[in-house]
Amino acid sequence: MKAYINGISYYLPEKVLTNTELSTLYPGWPIDKISKRIGVESRHIAGADEYSSDLAVAALNKLIEEFSIDKDSIDYLILCTQTPNFSLPATACIVQDKTGLPKSCGAIDISLGCSGYVYGLGFAKGLILSGQAKNVVFITAETLSKTLHPDDKANRALFGDAATATLITSKPATNRFCAEIKNFKYGTDGSGYDKLIIKNSSTHSNKNQHESVFDVEGNFISNDDFLYMNGGEIFNFTAFEIPKLVEETLKENALEIEDIAMTVFHQANTYMLDFIRKRCRIAEQNMYIDMKDVGNTISSTIPIGIRRLLDENKIEKEDKLLLSGFGVGLSMAGVVIETEFI
Repeated sequence: MKAYINGISYYLPEKVLTNTELSTLYPGWPIDKISKRIGVESRHIAGADEYSSDLAVAALNKLIEEFSIDKDSIDYLILCTQTPNFSLPATACIVQDKTGLPKSCGAIDISLGCSGYVYGLGFAKGLILSGQAKNVVFITAETLSKTLHPDDKANRALFGDAATATLITSKPATNRFCAEIKNFKYGTDGSGYDKLIIKNSSTHSNKNQHESVFDVEGNFISNDDFLYMNGGEIFNFTAFEIPKLVEETLKENALEIEDIAMTVFHQANTYMLDFIRKRCRIAEQNMYIDMKDVGNTISSTIPIGIRRLLDENKIEKEDKLLLSGFGVGLSMAGVVIETEFI
């Protein structure tokens, strides 16, 4: 038995935060210089009353409409999010109800970030190969903007909100994009769990507001009530571990880098991606990099990339794509998918 990706859709909130708006909010801050380094010119931001479940519902409804999917055929729903509506219940249960999926459908949240899409594909493939499901909808949905401190201009410049929906099935489609999910490699370094974290959250949370920490020049560093990212440590983890992961993923699939038509890595920022590309000896034309109008959308970056490549007719039949996600945890994962029909 095999598992196949048989459709990808994505949804972006209507509200857009541009670099021009950021420059107005933070006078004197060199946003244009920073934009060239991270590759982001604008990003979509969820509204005040728009939550991860809302984005997820919109993405799933779009998938159902675009690919004429029978809701009753869906027997499992996986939702990857770090910004659930509530600590409990699972946001996937809310999405199941709001989209009208059958009550016989399984529904579960997985809490993972930038590596989450690849992990979720592995989860879905496991459900199918074990006979637990035939048609799985895998959703990624994040409203990370709600976790950012108003003074955290660096992260506000980088991150955007989005949701995607992917259909994974036991049988290949022959009338639309279809790609077999091949073999995986995973990795975790939990010693770096505190490098990307919201310290005052879940059962560690308390009702006392924490004071913000600034450097000597008045730049925001952290506030335990909001997202904290140690960019330098995340970069080091990525720069040195991901090339190894790429090599191991290729080996697991009995491939060489020359066999890969396109690599679609988590869109962390353009500087980091170009650094990894060179270390992995990937030609520029074989690496997808495009986040200027969406920013870093966490677990949604890879599926957005695949869908945009499809829309731009840059994927052909029998192309092999190497997908790799990395980040919070610290975690990483890689997989190869091979197209069977376009």
